[in-house]
Amino acid sequence: MATSLQMSPQVEQILGEIRDNFRFLANGFQRLDKIKDSNRQSKQLEELKDKMVECKRLIKEFDREIKDEEGKNPPEVNKQLNDEKQSMIKELNSYVALRKSYLNTLGNKKVELFDMGAGTSEPTAEQNVQLASEMSNQELINAGMKQMDETDQAIERSKQVVHQTIEVGTQTATTLKGQTEQMGRIVNELDSIQFSIKKASQLVKEIGRQVATDKCIMLLLVLIVCGVIAIIVVKIVNPHNKDIRDIPGLAPPAPSRRLLYLRTEHFD
Repeated sequence: MATSLQMSPQVEQILGEIRDNFRFLANGFQRLDKIKDSNRQSKQLEELKDKMVECKRLIKEFDREIKDEEGKNPPEVNKQLNDEKQSMIKELNSYVALRKSYLNTLGNKKVELFDMGAGTSEPTAEQNVQLASEMSNQELINAGMKQMDETDQAIERSKQVVHQTIEVGTQTATTLKGQTEQMGRIVNELDSIQFSIKKASQLVKEIGRQVATDKCIMLLLVLIVCGVIAIIVVKIVNPHNKDIRDIPGLAPPAPSRRLLYLRTEHFD
């Protein structure tokens, strides 16, 4: 596009430098995929970062130049130059985003290495020491801050678990206390019921004895009445029987009634 545009030698030179930097960035990211060592990847990313900063500076310079020449160029040329500037800005932003993705991947790998060093074999710890010595201060600070945040989160989760455990324990203790008091009341009620049953049993026995005594008295009275009735019947049937004494309070039968009966027959 530089050959078809009408531009000053200064603008053309700046555009050529920007294109060279973009080619360097494209080749650098291609080589980055083939690098396995994290330290070499970090150095490669730093070099790519420098090129991106240089591209940004050149794009700003390119923008100043086209603005200075805006009055000298036709509107079509100015539009093409502005489109070229926007295209370069988009391309630079794509490389910036690509570098951030590589940094995130590399940072996660470094944090994983630090995490693996705790409680594992000695060679892994030595690798962590070597990795820490090769990392920049900012990377060390970021890794340390990330681990501190994760530790704080773990502590907060532990506090929540402890708090929930205390609440459950308190509720359980309250429930057990209530159940214990309820069991105590039940035992007291059972004792009262047992005492009532015992008293009722004694009362039933006493009533039974009284009923038995009353039955004996009634039987004796019945026998006495039967005896008295038998004596009366005998005295009426055989009033001249001297073997049977008169019953006190019972008058002997009057013989005059029979005599009157006899006299009535005599007159007839």
